[in-house]
Amino acid sequence: MEQLKQQIEALSKSFFEEVVAIRRHFHQHPELSCEEFQTAEFIGRKLDEYGIPYKKGVAGTGVVGLIEGKNASSRCIALRADMDALPLNEANEVDYKSVNQGKMHACGHDVHMSCLLGAAKILNNLKDQFEGTVKLLFQPSEESYPGGAIRMIGEGVLENPKPQFVIAQHVINTLQSGDVGMKAGAYMASTDEIFITVRGKGGHAATPSQVIDPILAASHIIVALQQIVSRNADPVMPTVVSFGRFVGEGRTNIIPDVVQLEGTVRTYNESWRKEVHQQITRIAAGIAEAMGATSEVRIAHGYPFLFNNPGLTEKLQSLASEYLGQEHVKELEQRMTAEDFAYFAQKVPSCLYRLGIGNETQGINSNLHSATFDVDEQSIETGMGLMAWITVGMLREVTNDK
Repeated sequence: MEQLKQQIEALSKSFFEEVVAIRRHFHQHPELSCEEFQTAEFIGRKLDEYGIPYKKGVAGTGVVGLIEGKNASSRCIALRADMDALPLNEANEVDYKSVNQGKMHACGHDVHMSCLLGAAKILNNLKDQFEGTVKLLFQPSEESYPGGAIRMIGEGVLENPKPQFVIAQHVINTLQSGDVGMKAGAYMASTDEIFITVRGKGGHAATPSQVIDPILAASHIIVALQQIVSRNADPVMPTVVSFGRFVGEGRTNIIPDVVQLEGTVRTYNESWRKEVHQQITRIAAGIAEAMGATSEVRIAHGYPFLFNNPGLTEKLQSLASEYLGQEHVKELEQRMTAEDFAYFAQKVPSCLYRLGIGNETQGINSNLHSATFDVDEQSIETGMGLMAWITVGMLREVTNDK
């Protein structure tokens, strides 16, 4: 394996400039969820160039490629990269700044796709040196419900051939370029969207006795809902109930008829998740009624919590240590952010690990989903090489398990 490792390292260096250019193309031409048509076309052209067969139009704009090594039907590992951008105006002044107004790759999906293409090119060059099949999953719509993962699964991407494992790589700004991070077990939270309509009776702000104030009722509802976390949640069960939108179309002297609230609930346990939904509805209804108003609660069921298979994660940590050095493989903490990769993890042993893209010296430290987000592009060499190394290592593990 040492010789193969050296080959992967050499190919990563050789392909580095090309893959950086690919990343910059993606970054400059972002497309939102379910709109990744030009992105998919570009991916297809690259796979054609590499001689890798693929299928387009999966889950709308997704692309699925196959790299067949020796004894291709014996085993399969799937590698996933998400494709969509976010609705943000980019604030960076760089040569590869987004040319699509109001759209930006602020979550690193441009890096994910680039690293997967780079890994694919490496693996295709080495396919006579490993057994089995590598399935490339370029997934649309990670950023918007219901997400592209569940649609791809519904269209059969986990069949013909069926992967033994699914692996994804996601950037993170809190790790420095050259480092990666992993977390076995429950890693990312479930996420649901809360929509509450509070109805009262509007009127003049100077005559509050003649109105039913939905602003006041909604305010009490938000405060009370915080007690779900502080007084109902198990202290060892991470739970978040947060509201980011409070809209009451009144004026300084006008109390409105209706208030709209929008928020999110996140946790790590499916039974508790259902109970939280029930409590939100019950608390909102009770407070609204007590104040003479009414409430309507709608909770949009989002992604489940992400569970990294412990055995697979342990093997990936070992492989990453072999490739990068143990000092560059970090232990991650749980996060309350969410990922639709969780759907793959419900079906097949899976792991999503983190690729460090920060560089304090260069001032590259902006958080994901921010208008100033950028990456240390040297991380791309790490990302594509490690993904290729992990893939051949896990194919070998599958062989040994048999």
